[in-house]
Amino acid sequence: MCHSTHEDPETRSRIRVAGIKGLQGVVRKTVNDELQAIIWEPQHMDKLIPSMLFNMQDAEDTDRPGHPSSPLAPGGGPELEENPAALAESCFRELLGRAAYGNMNNAVRPVLVHLDNHHLWDPNEFAVSCFRIIMYSIQAQHSHHVIQQVLSHLDTHQKDTPRVRAGIVQVLLETVAIAAKGSVGPTVLEVFNTLLKHLRLSVDFELGGDSRRNSAVSMSSGGQRGKESEERYVQNAIIQTIDIQGTKRIQTMLLSSLIMVTSGFKSKSMSAALPSTFLDPLFSISLMEDSELRQLVLEILHNIIDRHDNRAKLRGIRVIPNVAALKFKREKISKQDVAFMKKHGQQLYRHIYLGCKEEDNTHKNFELLFTTLAVLTIELANEEVVIDLIRLALALQDMAAQNEENLPMWTRCGIMALVAAYLNFLSQMIANSAFCQHVSKVIELRTLDAPYLLPEHIFRDKCPLPDSLEKDDTQLYFQTSQLSESLSGPGYNSERLSIPTCPRSQSQLAEEITFETLKKAIDTTGLEEQEREKRRQLMEKFQKAPFEEIAAHCESKANLLQDKLAQIFELTIRRLQTPRLAEWKLKPAADALAAPSGVDARVGLC
Repeated sequence: MCHSTHEDPETRSRIRVAGIKGLQGVVRKTVNDELQAIIWEPQHMDKLIPSMLFNMQDAEDTDRPGHPSSPLAPGGGPELEENPAALAESCFRELLGRAAYGNMNNAVRPVLVHLDNHHLWDPNEFAVSCFRIIMYSIQAQHSHHVIQQVLSHLDTHQKDTPRVRAGIVQVLLETVAIAAKGSVGPTVLEVFNTLLKHLRLSVDFELGGDSRRNSAVSMSSGGQRGKESEERYVQNAIIQTIDIQGTKRIQTMLLSSLIMVTSGFKSKSMSAALPSTFLDPLFSISLMEDSELRQLVLEILHNIIDRHDNRAKLRGIRVIPNVAALKFKREKISKQDVAFMKKHGQQLYRHIYLGCKEEDNTHKNFELLFTTLAVLTIELANEEVVIDLIRLALALQDMAAQNEENLPMWTRCGIMALVAAYLNFLSQMIANSAFCQHVSKVIELRTLDAPYLLPEHIFRDKCPLPDSLEKDDTQLYFQTSQLSESLSGPGYNSERLSIPTCPRSQSQLAEEITFETLKKAIDTTGLEEQEREKRRQLMEKFQKAPFEEIAAHCESKANLLQDKLAQIFELTIRRLQTPRLAEWKLKPAADALAAPSGVDARVGLC
């Protein structure tokens, strides 16, 4: 009756309504009836749910009350009684609301099969509506089960067109957006492992617009999921998936996902926000010979470091005339952040230094580098960090002036402009009058004699470039001696400014190469590869192995530990008892040897 195809529309509608009411009666009968356990069996659900979906799908008026996009069930009344689609939706919601955890698989699987059979993933409006109804109807603690079923279903469509897979991922986006607040770590990690795998598939297909649509939806779903919960799982899942040797397109997609994940990220401690496991791979990507990828890495750093949303006031690299007027939000540097900069500061400076001298840098790269330096100053700079940042700026100036790297003239001028913009910003942030005067004087002279060394000029289109940079014209350069003198007061260790700074890895003297050295290097490499493979297998095992296998593995380790402890206790007790036993045996012997003749018992014992 629910699938009636009677020629007369009114008759067909009445027959379908009667059929749906029959299904509704069956559903309601399961509350306090022995049929409760039987109705959830697959053979029954495979008939009930498709019948409801068939009528919901056949609705002509998508704006009817209780449309699937609404979290609320449709109200009662004559319209509901006469409308097969609305009545079917009401029955569908009621059925899902009664589903227990053990019945979720049987309730959701027929929906996925129906969408497959009727090719409703592309376009996927009806599929999205169905899963919104499901997510709003089931109990909140069952949401992750639905997500897992959609993920598993996505895996079965690996060979389908990108548009079909994009439709499924769009459904996944809707489900995770509803369930994100109640999600837990392992579920998040599973979501991202699956999404990242399908991102790679979409790149491998390289099918133009269709593939790009699937990739964009995957990134959107990843960003939504991560933004709402468990950012650490998300960050590690993505950063460990990025392959340095991979294609630029997939690297761009994964970094874009990471930008979405870290957007709005707030952490009280930089050590927690940027652990070594996340920072090291990120810095490795920052050394790639691609300006766009380096831009994405800097944007990720901005999202994490800028905890007070000051970036909007720093847009565009320029000589800011009045920094105080921008009213930056900042707090006192915590002890944890001081420790973070002591541990990772030199690594940060080195990668900023290396990022500045890339020949393919564009205007945007220099803008992002300026923002990075400014945000570091606002969020993490104490007196020691300020000195390090000044040394970094002077090292960049020396690199551009001496040109040992044979950089293009535009890049050299861009570095000079970056240094001028940043030292102007820093001088006003630390409010040192002598420092400010020297920086302002150099900028004024550049405005008159060398405007190409200032950001307002060099980053304009068709800015005239000089044939060379005059090293002897010291007035156009920031002088270490004058900056050091201006910071000679209490608080700053200005003597460190006179130490030449080049935040690069120092070259070591060549080691004598012998047969033993080569043998040791080969053995060490082999051991490292074995350890790396063991770690990879262990991670894969805990990600993919069944729970029972993991539990058995942990239990065997626990038993081994108990056995070892028992052996230790047994040996300890035995050693404690042995001296006492010897003393007990020797005492009667000594008494026996004590003869009347007066012979010393100790002599006998000896």
